[in-house]
Amino acid sequence: MDKRLLDLAGPPALILMWSSAFIAGIIGVGAAPPMLVLFARFGIAGLLLIVVALVTRAVWPRGKTLAHTLVAGLLMQMVQFGAFYTAMHEHVTAAVISLVQGLSPVVIAVFAGGLGESVSARQWLGFGVGGLGVGLAVLDQPAFSLPGLLLCVVGLLGLSLGTVYQKRFTPAIDPRAGTALHVAVSAPFAGVMAWAGGEFHIADPARFAGSMVWMVLINSMGAFLLLNTMLQRWDTTRVSRFFFAIPAVTAVMAWLFIDQPLRPLTIAGLGVGLLGLVLASRRAVARPGPAVAPRRIEVGPQPLRV
Repeated sequence: MDKRLLDLAGPPALILMWSSAFIAGIIGVGAAPPMLVLFARFGIAGLLLIVVALVTRAVWPRGKTLAHTLVAGLLMQMVQFGAFYTAMHEHVTAAVISLVQGLSPVVIAVFAGGLGESVSARQWLGFGVGGLGVGLAVLDQPAFSLPGLLLCVVGLLGLSLGTVYQKRFTPAIDPRAGTALHVAVSAPFAGVMAWAGGEFHIADPARFAGSMVWMVLINSMGAFLLLNTMLQRWDTTRVSRFFFAIPAVTAVMAWLFIDQPLRPLTIAGLGVGLLGLVLASRRAVARPGPAVAPRRIEVGPQPLRV
C-alpha cells in the first residue's frame, strides 16, 4: 500500500471497519446463535485468507512458531469473539462491549509489566478511570446483565493475553499467514461448541447472510489485514491511539443503524472511558540521567493485533 494513502486513509478506515464489527455482530446474533455465527465467520474467512496468503506467496510459520501462532489465534479470535458475541446475545449493547474492548491497550500494558516492562502510576490511574467509564455506561443500560459483563471481561482478557503472547513468541510472522491461521484454527472450536449446544438453527436467513458478508470481507479480512500492515510500518504506540475513538464511533453507529439509544450516562461513560484510555497511553517524561545502553523493550499499551 502506498505510504501517503496509508497515512491519509488508513486510520479512519480502520476505525470505521473495526467499529462496524460490533454492529454486524449484533445483527448476526439476532439472526442465529453466537457460536453458529462464529463458525460461519471463521470458516469462510479462514478459507479466503488462506487463498490470499497462498496466492501472494506468504511465508508460513513452522515448528514451534506455528504452534505459538495457533495459540495466539485461539486467544485473540475464539476466546475474544466467542465471549463478546455471547455477551451480545445477552443483550449487552455495542457501546459497552466496544468500551470494554477499548481497555485492551491498558490491560496489555499491565500484562507487559509482568514480563519485565514498567507500568507507570499514570497508566494505573488511566486504567482506573477507564474502568469507571465502563461502569457508568453499564449502569445506564435498561437491562443489566452480570453474565454479559463477565463475558466482556473474558473477551478482553483473551484479546490482551493473545496480543502479549504474539508479541512475545511470534513477533516476525508474515501478517498474511498469521491472520489466516488465527482465523482458520478457531473455526473447528466454534463449530464443536455450536454442535454441542444444538445451535444450528437460523431464525432470519437474510439478516444472517448480510451480516456474514460484512463480517467476513470487512471485519475478518479487511480490518485485520490493514491493521497488520500498519503494525509493520508504524510503531505500536501510534497504532494503539486509533482505538481510542472506536467506542464513541461504535455508539453512534449503533444509534444510527440498530436503534440502540444514546443516553446521557452512556455518553458520560464514553467520555470518562476515553479520558482513562488517553491517560493510560501517556508515558512519564524521562528525566536526564547518565547514559545507558539502549534496551529494545516497548513500554506502554500495545495495539490489538492478530
